[in-house]
Order: sequence, then C-alpha cells, then structure tokens
Amino acid sequence: MKQNMATPMELRCWGSDWGLPSVHTESLIVLAYAKFSGAKVTVSPIDWTWKTLTATVPELVCGESTVTEPTQILNFMRKQRFNADYELTARQGADTMAYIALLEEKLRPALLHTFWVDAENYANLTRPWFASRSPFPLNFLVPRRHANMALSRILLTKGEAPLHRITEVEGKIYSDAKECLNLLSYRLGTANYFFGNSPASLDAFVFGFVAPLHKAGLPSSPLQSHLRQLANLTRFCDNILSVYFSSSHPGKPRPPPPVQETVDANLQKLTQLVNKESNLIEKMDDNLRSSPQHKPHRPDPKSSLANEKSSTPA
Repeated sequence: MKQNMATPMELRCWGSDWGLPSVHTESLIVLAYAKFSGAKVTVSPIDWTWKTLTATVPELVCGESTVTEPTQILNFMRKQRFNADYELTARQGADTMAYIALLEEKLRPALLHTFWVDAENYANLTRPWFASRSPFPLNFLVPRRHANMALSRILLTKGEAPLHRITEVEGKIYSDAKECLNLLSYRLGTANYFFGNSPASLDAFVFGFVAPLHKAGLPSSPLQSHLRQLANLTRFCDNILSVYFSSSHPGKPRPPPPVQETVDANLQKLTQLVNKESNLIEKMDDNLRSSPQHKPHRPDPKSSLANEKSSTPA
C-alpha cells in the first residue's frame, strides 16, 4: 500500500562512531541516499537495546510498511518520490547496477574479513565496539554471531566445492578488493560524484562500502593502507560527510586531486567486466527510471543543513 508522503519514516540502524553517522555499511548506504534524495527520516539506533541480536538492520518503518535491505529501502523511497537517480540516463542506471554488483562481489568479502575475521582487528576494534553497544548478556553473543556469519559468507561466496579454508582464499579476497578500489578511483577521476554534479544511489553505495574502511582505527589493514593511496576516494567520503552530515555550515567541497591516467591490465579487465554487465543490464531493462513519473523534491544540501540539524546521532 502506498504511503502518504507526510507519513514519517523511521530508520533503525547501528549507531555512529569514527566520525561516521553509522559504522555499518548497509546503514550508511540508506542514510546517505536519504540525504541525497531529500527524504526526511528519523534515525533510531539499535545500540544498547535487545534488538542488537534480533533486528535486521537497516530497517525502514513507514506507517504499516517495514522494509529491510538497502536496495529495497531505496526502491521504497523512490516510490515516495524521493529519487536521487531521477536525472540519470538509462546507461548510467545500468552502470549503477553493474558497479553495485562489483562492490558486492569484489569489495564486500574483504571488508568482512578486515573487520570480522582478521584476529587483531576483531580483538581490538570490532568486538569491543559491538560488545559495548549490546546489553548484558548479548555483549558476549552479538560480536561472535556476526563474526561467524561473516566467515560463513566469505567461504560461501569465495570458496569453491569443497570449501577452502579461510587462509586459502585471503590472497584472492584482498587482490580483488584492491582492484575494485582502483577501478572506483579511476572511474571517479577528479569529479566530486560518479555521475555529474549531484550524488546518486551509486555514490551512496560506494560511500557505505568505503567510508568505514577510511575512518575506522584499524590496527591491521593492508586494504586500508591501499585506500589511503587513492586520494580521490578518501576525499569523496570526506566531502559527503562535510556536505551532508556536518552540523556546521560546510564550505564548497574541494575537488579530488587528479589520478593517474594509466590503467594496468587487471584494471582493464575489471573495466571490461563492468561494461559487459552494464550492457547486459541495459538490454534487459529499458525502463530503469519508470518510477516516479514526476520529478521529486531535491533540496540544496547546503540550505538544508543551514535550516535543520542532522537526524543522525552525534
């Protein structure tokens, strides 16, 4: 059932830290898209509640509707006429889907390993953070449950039958992730956003995936070290935080520094993969922007920041 546009939307998610509105990738994606599209959401962190064990986050509640998973939540917001992708061409829409698939395939396994499987990071950063935000006795259960789920997901997506041990796929995981970051950096170039002067859903996904890696105080992370060499990607995250999540009136975001124009063989292969997926998606769906039919309200991020405080926790 279609909700009235005045129906308030509540977003349940993991809370803020590390200079981010949420430390959780999927939650960051939805929070960023809400800002980009002008959707007004009330953020309800699940920290220190019993939902830390049972909740599926992010979870958007609007009237009688409850939606989970970033892609489904973004689709729901579009139906409410909060559409950050309205001005994209069909080809750009296809590119968006191809790059999101690339993030899921190439970057997510390495992020799961970095935060949940790497022993040093888990013991010194991830486990203490999630334990400190879960009530007793869930503080003992929640981190281990997430770690087990992360390990299982990595092995199911990267291991072949019979399943490899995690040590046998680590090299491939991080090699793929670095190539993915290289491709994103090359595609972004000197621009502030991936398509034009306004951020769209691809920017929200890249921000959600990359920002925790950029901001977390990881004691051990070759992938974080690699990201820090890609100055335009880290500047991309910083600009979004400044323009859309800063409580003070931000200045005009500075453009990222130019990146090297040469592309290595692995990067060329990844580029060809994205182009191939993009062409296939475009042929399968010629109506990527069918909803909504009317141009939605797209507020100026600077003016909105001057007029209202962010709904995310400080």
